[in-house]
Amino acid sequence: MEHVYIEGKDKHAPTLLLLHGTGGNERDLLPLADMIAPSASILGVRGNVSENGMPRFFRRLREGVFDEEDLKYRTNELKVFIDEMASKYGFARDNVVAIGYSNGANIAASLMYHYEDALAGAMLFHAMVPLRDVQLPDLEGTPVFIGAGENDPLIPMDETKELAEALRNVNADVTEFWTKGGHQLMREEIDEAKSWYAANFQK
Repeated sequence: MEHVYIEGKDKHAPTLLLLHGTGGNERDLLPLADMIAPSASILGVRGNVSENGMPRFFRRLREGVFDEEDLKYRTNELKVFIDEMASKYGFARDNVVAIGYSNGANIAASLMYHYEDALAGAMLFHAMVPLRDVQLPDLEGTPVFIGAGENDPLIPMDETKELAEALRNVNADVTEFWTKGGHQLMREEIDEAKSWYAANFQK
């Protein structure tokens, strides 16, 4: 997978896995990572699927309707890729925290829906429920930040709340933060994510 790896100054900090939204690339979320955890190492990844020339992490049938078989395949593909990159670059595989926006947040959520040890934590900005009718692993104590907009035209509030509840039901430590905004990232949720990260990963 196309990617960028930047080694951070803080060797004890998590490696931040950056997962872009539709049409983005492996560098899209670098400024976001720099705002949240400027000393952390970064693994930015570009999705392997193209939708009308726009990179994505998995196919969808239409807006808001995922190709579930492709999602499962791409979720495993991403997990294997992270495993390989940990060996290649020498970062701690058990200390990877995702920052995902929209499509990237959805595949980050899917990683947690399928694997108990894929991520040490996640910041999910404007995410949907990746799959239903799937048995989630026990995510005991895994910190998850969910940033969402009350007026998001693509993601109903109930969708986000269902995602949060599903993660809480398998013992993840979920923090929800809501803005009055839409689907775009808001500065206030970035600031809140920075505080959340400091509380959970900067000891």
